[in-house]
Amino acid sequence: MSNSLTLYTPAGVLAKAQPIKRAAKRLAKLGFEVSIDEAAFDKHQRFGGDDDTRLAAIHRVAAAAPSVALATRGGYGLTRLLDRIDWKLLAKSVEQGTRWVGQSDLTALQLGLLTHAKAPHVVSWSGPLGVDFGRSDKDGGVDDVTQDCFTEAMSGQLEAVGFRTEKGFDGLCLRGQLWGGNLCMVNSMLGTAHFPRIKGGVLFLEDINEHPYRVERSLLQLAQAGVLDAQKAIVLGDFGGWRASPLDRGYDLKSAIAAVRAVTKTPILTGLPFGHVDTKVCLPVGAKVDLVVQGRNVLLGWQNDPLLKHEHEHGDAGEHSHAQ
Repeated sequence: MSNSLTLYTPAGVLAKAQPIKRAAKRLAKLGFEVSIDEAAFDKHQRFGGDDDTRLAAIHRVAAAAPSVALATRGGYGLTRLLDRIDWKLLAKSVEQGTRWVGQSDLTALQLGLLTHAKAPHVVSWSGPLGVDFGRSDKDGGVDDVTQDCFTEAMSGQLEAVGFRTEKGFDGLCLRGQLWGGNLCMVNSMLGTAHFPRIKGGVLFLEDINEHPYRVERSLLQLAQAGVLDAQKAIVLGDFGGWRASPLDRGYDLKSAIAAVRAVTKTPILTGLPFGHVDTKVCLPVGAKVDLVVQGRNVLLGWQNDPLLKHEHEHGDAGEHSHAQ
C-alpha cells in the first residue's frame, strides 16, 4: 500500500514556511512519502493564495490521489470555494484510497464531500493539520497521542477511540453515521446545498475562542432547525480558549450545555478528545460507528463499517484504539 502524503493549503495563509517544512521531515520519518503542493506557500490577503489558486490546489491533489491529503492549516477560505469544487473528482480520489485529513475550516470540505458524493457515503478524516506536525521542540513538539492516532488511522489500524464522559449515560448503546466537526463551520453550512441532511447520526462538534453563550446560541440554532433531534447522539469535544465576562454571574459552558439538553431528546455527551488542542484523535467522517457507554467510559468504534474494512486488512490483526 502506498504511503504518499501531500501537504496543501486550501484555506488560511501560512505565516511562515518553516513549520510545514519541519512537518514534512517529521512525517517522512514516520514512513510517509511526503510532497508539498506547489502553491502551499502562496499568499493572498489572509488566504493561502487567491480563490482560483486554492481551488486548483484541491483539484490537483484530488487528481493525483495520494494516500493522504493533509491540509497545512485551517483558518478561513473553503466557504468561498464550496460552489466550485469538483466533488466528483474528490469522491473518485477517495475511491482510489485518498484520505482527506484536517479540522477547523476543513469541516466545510468534509461535509461537502459527504453531501455531494454519489456513493452511499464516503469517508474523510477529522484529525490533525500539517501545523500540528510542525510545532518546534521548544514549543512542545508533536503530541504523542495525536501522532500515534494519525499514523494508525492512515494505515487502517485505528478502529476505535475511547474517552471519559459525565455521569448519567451508562448503558447507552447505539449505531449511526459519524459526522460533524467545527461548530461554527457546521452552522455556516446549515440551509445551504452543501449541508448533509443526516438522520440517525452521531454528530460531533468542537470550537475554540467562542464564549459559552455563543456555543449555546449555535447549538440552539441546530436544535431549532431540527438537526439535533434527528441524531442518535451528540458528542462534544473541546471548547476552550474563551474568556469569562463579569456579566456571566456563574454562567459557563456547563450552563450552556444544560440549556441545550433541555430542548432536545438526543443525548449530549462531553469529553471527546478532539478540537483545537494539542492532543486530538482521528475520526472517520461519514463512517458508521458504534457508541457504547459503560459507567463513564465511552467507546466510539467503526470496525464494523464495511467501507473501512479494506483499510483494516492492511493493519494488524488486533483491534487498535486510543483511550483517554
